[in-house]
Parts: sequence; C-alpha cells; structure tokens
Amino acid sequence: MLSNSERILTQTDFMKGMGMYYSGWMAKNRPQDPSAGMPHFLAFKNLEPFIGKHLGDLQSVVVKYRTESGNVAHGIKAAIIPKICEIWMDAEDAGTLGTRQKQIAQKSKIIIRALAHVGIVALVDESTGYQEVRNKEALQALLDAFLRKEFATWAKRFPDEFYKELFRLRGWEWKKLSTKRPMLVGKLTNDLVYERLAPGILEQLETKNPKDEKGRRAQRHHQWLTDDVGNPALAQHLHAVIAIMRAFPDRGWQAFHDMLDKSFPKRGSVLQLEFIDEL
Repeated sequence: MLSNSERILTQTDFMKGMGMYYSGWMAKNRPQDPSAGMPHFLAFKNLEPFIGKHLGDLQSVVVKYRTESGNVAHGIKAAIIPKICEIWMDAEDAGTLGTRQKQIAQKSKIIIRALAHVGIVALVDESTGYQEVRNKEALQALLDAFLRKEFATWAKRFPDEFYKELFRLRGWEWKKLSTKRPMLVGKLTNDLVYERLAPGILEQLETKNPKDEKGRRAQRHHQWLTDDVGNPALAQHLHAVIAIMRAFPDRGWQAFHDMLDKSFPKRGSVLQLEFIDEL
C-alpha cells in the first residue's frame, strides 16, 4: 500500500503471477514501436482494440513508488487489475491470441472468477487486515457478523475437492477423507482459508475453539461461523480457492500459493510504500 492509501501490486509480481516474463517470446510478440508509457503486460498488438474500451488513459495504470531501500519501482493499481483481465479475456473471445497468450487469458478468467461479487479494493482491505483506518467498533461489528456466540451443530462445509486439490498440489497420495490426514493439513487450511477470510477471524476462532491438552479442538472452526455472513463468505472463498487450484499442475504448490497470495493476501501482509507524484 502506498502512503496515499492506494493499493498496488508490483509490476514484476503481477506479470509473474499471470505467466508473463521478460523473455524472447515477449520481445517477439510486442509491437516494434510500443506506445510511450505502455506497460509490458499490455504491449501486444492483438490487445490494442480492447485497451481503450477498458482502460482509456494508460497513465492511470502504472504508478511509480519508492521501495523500502529507496529505489524507484513501478506498481499496478489494484483497482484496475480486473480491467486488465477483461482486456485479455476479450482478446481471447475475439480469437486473436496465440497459444502462449491463451494461458494468460485463462489466468485472467481465474482472477475474475475469484473476484466476482467482491471489489478488489474491499478484498485487499479485508484480506490484509487494513483495519488501521477502521475504528474498533467497525472491526468488532465485522467479527460479530462472522462469528456465533455459541457453536452450531456440525455440517459439511469444505468440499472434498478442496482437499483433493490440496493433496494433488502437495504431491500427496489421495485416499479420500476417511483416512487419516497429515497433521500439516490443519495448518494449511488455516493458511489458505481462515487467515484470508477476514481480519481477526482466525485469532477469534482459536480463542472460541481452543485446543485441549492433546492438541485437539472440541469443534471444527466453521461451526462458529454465522449462517448469514460467515458461512456464505467461507463458501465463496472456497469456491475461488478451488478455481485457482485447478489452474496449476500436479506438485505445483508454490506457484499456486504465489497466485493465491496475489489474489487473496493474508491479513497483515500489507506493506506501505512511498508514493512518488513527480520524479
């Protein structure tokens, strides 16, 4: 996050997450004389017809900021990431993309699906715990909306596919959920789900549902989520995570996790950097 409260991703990280690299392929597919200020991830002739439709002024796409080390870097405004994805998706619908570029369009679809019903700025705020600009009453109201005062009876909330995809990406043998799961699965579930659901949720759940002397919990965390807010948010998040999981090959855990961090950052992972108005 910049000092002017604008949310950004670094241009390099965004391109890496989308599968775009500074390579011979990129040099070959870019126009010979790209427009001034054209960001690398849009500098392709077959994207030109759709850029004006979704973005208009390219000066609004990339911002300059100063890193912690004092160097000048380029970032992408989080608010326009869905528009960038729509450019790639429109180009694919028009049949103008090559084989390599179609992979980028597929990742664009994954991001759009993950963000459906949730604005990118709100998503970053909720997922990173940007509660410094919220008062304590607002944060407590959010937790109250998500969590019950008393736990509910157990109901199946996590689709089998979530764990099946998790096992596949980790390279573990899948033997259905009737068999004993590795102890790491619980930690990974916290990592992929509860730490990204809303600020303070995991801490509250661990307080309400503590481990006993044997390291076991009396209930599943999701039994403490409310029916009107908590469980719908959980279902939506799981649907988005599973969609992202499907896009990566077997044993592709790290690449998947990197994409998840970009799409649904953990609470508290925000970094404030200096915005540069003029260089």
